[in-house]
Amino acid sequence: MLTAILVSLGVVFLAELGDKSQLITLTYALRHRWWVVLSGVGVAALGVHGVSVTVGHFLGATLPQRPIAVAAAVAFFAFAAWTWREGESRPEDAPTVREPRFAWFAVVSSFLLAELGDKTMLATVALASDHDWAGVWVGATVGMVAADAVAIVVGRVLHRRLPERLLHVLASLLFLLFGVWMLTARALDAPTPLVLGALTATVATAAVSAVVAARRAGRRRRVRAGPTGAAAGAGDHR
Repeated sequence: MLTAILVSLGVVFLAELGDKSQLITLTYALRHRWWVVLSGVGVAALGVHGVSVTVGHFLGATLPQRPIAVAAAVAFFAFAAWTWREGESRPEDAPTVREPRFAWFAVVSSFLLAELGDKTMLATVALASDHDWAGVWVGATVGMVAADAVAIVVGRVLHRRLPERLLHVLASLLFLLFGVWMLTARALDAPTPLVLGALTATVATAAVSAVVAARRAGRRRRVRAGPTGAAAGAGDHR
């Protein structure tokens, strides 16, 4: 069992480095407390690897990857819209508030949808066929949580150094890119050039939208500050 734990931990940890799971974790870490994100990742990892270990070879042959990919894409689009709207509606000088009630469930659900049928899950299936299933389950879960903990550290560092409004924009853009990638690459099985083109077009459109939104926000601030500035100027003149 110890061998299964160590082998699974190493394989999953290396497989997760630079994978979309780390980027998803980084995205959530930009907006939520580290323990909310890490606990959500842990529960999702337990669920995904538990399924792959217990019924792995049957599930690997019958998993409906396209419907799951479509559901994941829709979920990421919803998260992108939610994050963008939250950033637009919250004033820049607003105090820190408690976590949204559904933040933890968003972390868990997005990870489950993103990891079902992914290469990490398939690797866990292969490991469980040759090693102790309990050891593979524990090792794979710990490996995924450890890899994503690295992304959480990076996210917390960025959270301390970047403005709140910019963090909302970055998180919204990343969620949008995840949704486009899940829809084109996994749901539609589009060729790589088409996937890259869709991602590039998404980034360009999001950049233009961000510039337009920033200009509108600047105009609103100037309009609100106008009467106050005029009154202050009149008082100084008297």
